Amino acid sequence: MTARTSGRSAGRQWSTTEQTRVQFLDAARVVFAQRGFAEASVSEVVERAGSSVGSLYHHFGGKGELFTALWERYRDEQHRAAATAVAAARAGGVTDPFVLFEAGSRAYLQATWANRDMVRLFHDGDTPPGFQKLLRQSGKDWVKDNFRLLGAGNSPVNRVLVALLTSFMGDARREIASARSGKEAQQLVDTMMEVLGRMRTVIESDLLAEISS
Repeated sequence: MTARTSGRSAGRQWSTTEQTRVQFLDAARVVFAQRGFAEASVSEVVERAGSSVGSLYHHFGGKGELFTALWERYRDEQHRAAATAVAAARAGGVTDPFVLFEAGSRAYLQATWANRDMVRLFHDGDTPPGFQKLLRQSGKDWVKDNFRLLGAGNSPVNRVLVALLTSFMGDARREIASARSGKEAQQLVDTMMEVLGRMRTVIESDLLAEISS
């Protein structure tokens, strides 16, 4: 077998493996959202994915790991939506850190409606042991990302303000996920962004007060 043929075979194997993982994650999304973690069964996920129990354990190791992988996919999708919006704003000439933050925030919140089942599952549903620790660490990482985006100085006031902004985004996400329709969800996004704009005035006032003190 030539190296070229071997490369094609490796590519097909990777594609098949990734496709299998996606099928499991799509199936798990439906089952976990309907039943929660405790009541969801591996057999139901396997049946919906059209695969086997052995294949699930081969790719994920178990129900808990599958749940975590689903969370990671959701988290990455949400963050990718925000990062893409920030990059587009920068490409359009935006340099103001808070305006960049607003661009990312709007994209993040708008993406929430399509992932509303995941928001309710991960933040309000029953979860596997150790998952809440993962959520807390993810929240800390989110604060750090926003800290860098906003270019905030490393002072107690700035740390608290960025943490408050991040917390606001988390609460807004849950409100949008509980909306009764896509139209209501969009109205909530617009309202949240208006509130965020008002928060900017307060934040800038606090920062000026800190600088002058």
